[in-house]
Amino acid sequence: MKTTCNESRRTTLKLGLAAAASAAFSASILSTGRAAAQQKQPAQPQNADANTAAAQTVGTKQQPFTFDALSARMQAKAKEDYKAPESSLPDVVANLNYDQHRAIRYRPEKALWRTEPVEFHLQAFYPGWVFKDTTTIFIGTDGVFQQHVFDAADFEYRPPLDPSKFQSLKLPGVAGFRIHAPLQRPDYFDELVTFLGASYFRALGSGSRYGLSARGLAINTATSEAEEFPRFNAFYVDQPTPADTSIRLMAELDSQSLTGAYEFIITPGHTTTIDVTCRLFPRAEISRLGIAPLTSMYTFGENDHSDHDDFRPEVHDSDGLFIIRASGEEMWRPLKNPKTLALSYFQETSPKAFGLLQRDRDFTHYQDTEARYDLRPSLMIEPQGDWGNGTIELVEIPTDSEANDNIAAFWVPADKPKAGGKLEYRYRMDWGLRTEKPTLLARVSGTYVGVGGNAAQASESPKSRRFAINFEGGAIHNLPADAEIDPQIDIPKNARLINSSLSRLPGGGWRLSIEIEREDSEPVELRVKLSMLQRIVSETWLYQWTNK
Repeated sequence: MKTTCNESRRTTLKLGLAAAASAAFSASILSTGRAAAQQKQPAQPQNADANTAAAQTVGTKQQPFTFDALSARMQAKAKEDYKAPESSLPDVVANLNYDQHRAIRYRPEKALWRTEPVEFHLQAFYPGWVFKDTTTIFIGTDGVFQQHVFDAADFEYRPPLDPSKFQSLKLPGVAGFRIHAPLQRPDYFDELVTFLGASYFRALGSGSRYGLSARGLAINTATSEAEEFPRFNAFYVDQPTPADTSIRLMAELDSQSLTGAYEFIITPGHTTTIDVTCRLFPRAEISRLGIAPLTSMYTFGENDHSDHDDFRPEVHDSDGLFIIRASGEEMWRPLKNPKTLALSYFQETSPKAFGLLQRDRDFTHYQDTEARYDLRPSLMIEPQGDWGNGTIELVEIPTDSEANDNIAAFWVPADKPKAGGKLEYRYRMDWGLRTEKPTLLARVSGTYVGVGGNAAQASESPKSRRFAINFEGGAIHNLPADAEIDPQIDIPKNARLINSSLSRLPGGGWRLSIEIEREDSEPVELRVKLSMLQRIVSETWLYQWTNK
């Protein structure tokens, strides 16, 4: 993907902050109420085999290394005490700063499979800067995997670096890797997916730019306990063939509280899909286990822009959390940049889908020619099989910088994992500009919040707020202005509805305006949907109005 220098810097910073575990998700948030995303990541586990430059072989023709074999290995490892890695990077690599690390690039001509007629290329990321821990990459055919040892000569060392200081170095491993595929045109290989830092990864569909990230797992995020950041210590990538339209890889995950085996099947397209199977083996009881965690950025938008002196109307990678419940009800929760840490919980039994979306695709709503937030991908999670009882948790952390990822969402199973147990979760990830399926329901296209009272004599009382919710699309989009549409407004006991009105939007769609007055200082959880002829005709709008 071609990017400007500023956009490349912003993306690299975000990837680096992910590797540093973006302390916005550390337990210190609970006491400080601020996202300190530059804190150093705790020491993370590393595959002992990665400390040698000698190539290793895993699996044989007689006993192929399968996903079941990897799972058995990680289950056995969970019975051992956790061992933190010891950094084995040469000083000249370990002490690289941001600009020096950014001056090191993988040579495109060295990409794996570049000379072969396949749809995938692989490039590695150099260790150093915040990427202190390395990972090992194995390439396999028919279940026999050979470690690929990346040499210093695979990389280009540009000014201000002196290449002679690096050419003789033996690397213990790499920081991560990226896979390229022809997303836009058949003769150019775009970045498709990146695995870099702890268990972070991100992917692209056609026409999108890097935005939100995913993680293999979240442990004790936004709890009183120290958050853990499991990492992928080794990857096993199937050698692609000319007939392959997907690429498969497996990964080892390790952390203080558990081990895990992961399988990813990645299929590029307008919407890129990643089919994930994860098998987890706890070493200890875990207070909060986050399955299929998503990480994004929301600095300000249409519903909370007043405190930001910025020429851009909106700055965010995602603008809402979307949930499809087991009952089929579809819910939209606009994101916020709160004054203090905000947590929202959505209890469910085996939800059909959830994800962080960037619904607003209008460039004029962002006015950023470098970041192009209108092209950031949405990401939907579709659970496969029965996930049972649990909660979709949304974490919103205050931030004053768009370099900080301050939003997280994940599934928390109702039962806490116990030591010696085994868990398996399967899910499909959809990455792209459009990940929502067509529907006859009207969608929320905008949420606008301001002071309540008369527009000419606006009240300064913090107890009253006006919410304007735009609904567009669906079966009611082009109905006449006198259509009998019934707003269903659910107001909690700690607030009261002052007034409401429903009006036709120019060009199609409807606006519901409600004025709410709070009764106490507790968060006010609002819920709104539209009905007609006793049938629901819109998705459900959710909002958490906090007093701070």
